[in-house]
Amino acid sequence: MDFTLSKEQDMIRKLIRDFADEEVAPGADERDKTGAFPKDVFDQLAELGMMGLPFPEKYGGADADTTCFAIVVEELSRVCGSTGITYSAHISLGAAPIYLFGTEKQKETYLAPLCKGEYLGAFGLTEPNAGSDAGGTQTTALLKNEKWLLSGSKCFITNASFAKNLAITAVTDRTKGTNGISAFLVPTDADGFTVNANYEKMGLNSSNTAELILEDVTIPKENLLGEEGKGYKQFLATLDGGRIGIAAMAVGIAQGAYEKSLQYAKERKQFGKSLSSFQAIQFKLADMAMNIELARNMVYKAAWLKDQGKVFKKEAAIAKLFSSEMCMKVCDQAIQIHGGYGYMKEYQVERFFRDAKLLEIGEGTSEVQRMVIARQIGC
Repeated sequence: MDFTLSKEQDMIRKLIRDFADEEVAPGADERDKTGAFPKDVFDQLAELGMMGLPFPEKYGGADADTTCFAIVVEELSRVCGSTGITYSAHISLGAAPIYLFGTEKQKETYLAPLCKGEYLGAFGLTEPNAGSDAGGTQTTALLKNEKWLLSGSKCFITNASFAKNLAITAVTDRTKGTNGISAFLVPTDADGFTVNANYEKMGLNSSNTAELILEDVTIPKENLLGEEGKGYKQFLATLDGGRIGIAAMAVGIAQGAYEKSLQYAKERKQFGKSLSSFQAIQFKLADMAMNIELARNMVYKAAWLKDQGKVFKKEAAIAKLFSSEMCMKVCDQAIQIHGGYGYMKEYQVERFFRDAKLLEIGEGTSEVQRMVIARQIGC
């Protein structure tokens, strides 16, 4: 058992940490205020070869492992959760389903541009009445004259405004329940396809979150992704991988909040001494450091299992559940350590707190993760 990062993993961590500090962090507060999307950041990440990181080189990827992907998500999230979730969703939700289930032609047509960073990846799963109950999908796909006709709506879709094509789930046979759900690759400029990005969110303000409306959207028969009726199983497998990304994001945000708190505790004087000299504050910081390290190890374990081709569903759910709840606690204590200043935007920890909350909801709520784990342990 070796916990040492490989040379490639260590190189990527150093590269992205420097990039995050120099290119992402400076504008993070302003983007949080304005909601401006950091397109320039992703153009630079494309130049660095990061947009197809875990995919084969023949599609424009870097052929790196899942741990490298988790490291990039963590380092970006350490300074800006919005950038972290955009990158994570691009890889794990936008590109991964095409790589896992697409034909060779689909990979060349749809995966290669994503790996090169020509546009962002997105995945249309959640609906107004089908969130945690993803099996309750209402969007329909009807095969007519060798073409699929899609109608319905999706909500809370990350990156959709910056995607030229995205995977969408729809019911192809209502009588078969979840075995009647299929996945499709749909161009966002198709007639009848509308993307609205009008949400006002609690946090992650500079990430793109959109509503999709499909009104008799027509796509070729060959745009079916994977096998007909296997869409439900496909997106469950996609979410398993995506949970590693969300867990890594939680580790990153928590790390950022911890670093801010440690620095503040050393510099802030109270009763003639630095805050860090008080045992009450020391214990808070010690708990932060402990829980972040535990979460990071679980993320890396899930990533390693995935790369070894082993079953990782339980470990990904544990990583996502523990990391997201840990992150909320760390961000809460970060504000507590900062006192009144922690409530002010200029000290940034309140941004981390707002950004962290989604991690207990997105890609399966904490309650859903506990359901997944319970099933995996035989309950």
